Amino acid sequence: MVIFWRKNDFFWGILSIFAKINNMKTFLFVVISVLTLSATAQIKSAKKGVSYGAKINAANAVEVNILEENLVSNPLFTGKVKGTVVSVCQEKGCWMKLEQTDGDGIMIRFKDYKFFVPKNISGKEVVLQGVAKMTTTSVEMLKHYAEDAGKSKEEIDKITEPKREIEFTASGVLVLN
Repeated sequence: MVIFWRKNDFFWGILSIFAKINNMKTFLFVVISVLTLSATAQIKSAKKGVSYGAKINAANAVEVNILEENLVSNPLFTGKVKGTVVSVCQEKGCWMKLEQTDGDGIMIRFKDYKFFVPKNISGKEVVLQGVAKMTTTSVEMLKHYAEDAGKSKEEIDKITEPKREIEFTASGVLVLN
């Protein structure tokens, strides 16, 4: 009888360990969810003078057309660019596009994925600080960005070829208007 009792204790001991692990997973899930929600809740609305990422100013910012001309002869541009936001990721604000003289816009990503911009930043004039280069974006990524931007299935299905474009990695964004 004693051996049976010990086996039973062992069984209940194992069950209690699994229950604790399950509770720990639930606890961690709740903590991570709360931290994520609080981080996204802290994104300030896109108003004049608000910064995202590194604090920057508008001094020495070049217009988008100057950036485009610079990248024709140089593989990399480091500095500040001024332009108008034409679209932004509607999932969490993890990318945006600046108006381009000819094209679909300059893709802006945020350095090390450390900050986001609000979803209402479209139409605002901004200054970005960071690094720009020419890149080729895959069809898969183009479709992903189209989904994030809220494009229709028909528009997404029309994307069939990779695209050569300017990519800007911003360390800071300043809203001008």
